[in-house]
Amino acid sequence: MDVHLTILDWCIIGATFVLTMLIGIFTGLSAGRSKSDFFVGGRSMPWYLLGFSMVATTFSTDTPNLVTNFVRVSGVCGNWCWWAMLPSGMLTVFLYAKLWHRSKALTDVEFYELRYSGKAAAFLRGFRAVYLGFFFNVMVMASVTLAAIKIGGAILGLTPLQCVLGAMIVTTVFSCAGGLRGVLFSDFFLFIVATTGAVAAAYFAVKQPEVGGLSGLIAHFSSSDALLKKTEVFGFQSATDRIELFLIPITIVWWSVWYSGAEPGGGGFIVQRMLAAKSEKHAVGATLFFNVAHYAIRPWPWIVVALASIIVFPDKASLIRAAGNALPPDQIADDVAYSLMLAKMPAGWIGLAVASLAAAYVSTISTQLNWGASYLVNDFYARFLAPRSSEKSQVWAGRVFTVLLMIVSGTVALGLENALSTFQILLSIGAGTGLLFLLRWFWWRINAAAEITAMTVSFLLAVYFNIFHAKLFPDLAFSPSVNMIVSVFLTMICWLAAAFFGPETDKEQLYRFCRKINPAGAGWNAVRRRAAAEGVKLDDESVRREPLLPGIAAAFSGCVAIYAVLYGTGEFIYRRTGEGFVSLAVGAVAAALSWYSGVALPRRKAAR
Repeated sequence: MDVHLTILDWCIIGATFVLTMLIGIFTGLSAGRSKSDFFVGGRSMPWYLLGFSMVATTFSTDTPNLVTNFVRVSGVCGNWCWWAMLPSGMLTVFLYAKLWHRSKALTDVEFYELRYSGKAAAFLRGFRAVYLGFFFNVMVMASVTLAAIKIGGAILGLTPLQCVLGAMIVTTVFSCAGGLRGVLFSDFFLFIVATTGAVAAAYFAVKQPEVGGLSGLIAHFSSSDALLKKTEVFGFQSATDRIELFLIPITIVWWSVWYSGAEPGGGGFIVQRMLAAKSEKHAVGATLFFNVAHYAIRPWPWIVVALASIIVFPDKASLIRAAGNALPPDQIADDVAYSLMLAKMPAGWIGLAVASLAAAYVSTISTQLNWGASYLVNDFYARFLAPRSSEKSQVWAGRVFTVLLMIVSGTVALGLENALSTFQILLSIGAGTGLLFLLRWFWWRINAAAEITAMTVSFLLAVYFNIFHAKLFPDLAFSPSVNMIVSVFLTMICWLAAAFFGPETDKEQLYRFCRKINPAGAGWNAVRRRAAAEGVKLDDESVRREPLLPGIAAAFSGCVAIYAVLYGTGEFIYRRTGEGFVSLAVGAVAAALSWYSGVALPRRKAAR
């Protein structure tokens, strides 16, 4: 597609990059003083900066492409693949955010030597640092960079190599200079730019002549039951879709699968921000804001663009014609429709759209680079290779790892094809590990052997189902959902066996963990009874024990509130205002119950 960018477009794009660089560099001038400053912002960050940063990071360049892919293939209901992860996020808000903050770790993999003991704990910390910080992180960044390649090709006419080189240079310089503090302040600005661009993209998408405005879009999809279902949050085309797109994700996936940004119990860059908070309240506030914005507010502009793209580009042949020679044929799939819709925006606005996606890219990749480097420095380099290295040398090691991560992820991106397949592969790698991550805070029997077993078995099963199963048994093909379920339960059986029959964690380590975290629940009663029999005091009055049941109730009510807002927003867009107001009323009641269970009730119990 031949897209002509005006001087105004280029000025908007250039100004966005310049402001981003200046904000990141000047706010991150102190990042080189210590490892804590570079990776967790000196542990002094307020909730709003952290919350905006979480939202900005998950608004990556590939997210609109992925949402478009879901909508074009399965309808709006296809997004339940990620909407179903909300319960994990709400449990993080009301149960895990305070626990992570009081751990005072620098990364979430440092947790392994806080919770477990011996060489197995050290192995877990080192291996997970390399596995998540390098291999897994590279796949995530490569997926995001693939989206940048498609956008750069569809809108700017750039080759894949040109897109990768440009993205690498700008983002690497920015990430090396500012550290996490620079990332957080820049994310605040980038989120505003990215959100403005997404809303503008939705506005101009429905203004296309083929669409005929919002009324035309509604009329088009109301012309048949099959098309109408495409627009519905629960518009499943068949019983199979209802099972695979909704029932399995909402009943199994959210608590059993580890995925970056939606880890059960928190993990990765989400934990990095909680650890950077100035207090436990700020850690909770940041994660709450993130979940509300991520699930309830942000999806609809992308969905509107995706629905409009179905009218403008009804099939793959139309996508290929529109893309022209901008992209290789093997990279033209449903996810590229979002970029092609942006190319139809008027002068000035298309510059803002490109700037918004560039902002999303810089925000996500800078976070991934800083987060991945924190693992490689704190939990591998400083822990095993150079334990006596100075803070300054560790900061420089972080910059070296930042450059390495960007180079490798850019190379991998050139070999990927589409965002959906990458999403499914990344989900399958962590299948069956999620419940362990939820329980390890509240059940003393979880040990290092269980973690190692879960990690190993889930990875081997993912490799088997994604690479070997179809070749070995071509007549016994399973759907991705069946593969997921089998992987989840086989992995769980294996790690539960390791928890019961593997070596127990050293009791002194369990005592130290109890003193520091003061975890609630009956899962620690055996440890507390043993300590009492030995005359060892575990409870620290300065560390409040968070009740489990009110936290679970608050998380459940919070999920109802956010899903109600998500559904109600769609009803207003489709001009069904009565249903919209009812849904928002349900959301308001659920939000009040969530506040009472998660905030008011625990305070009342603590006062007693």
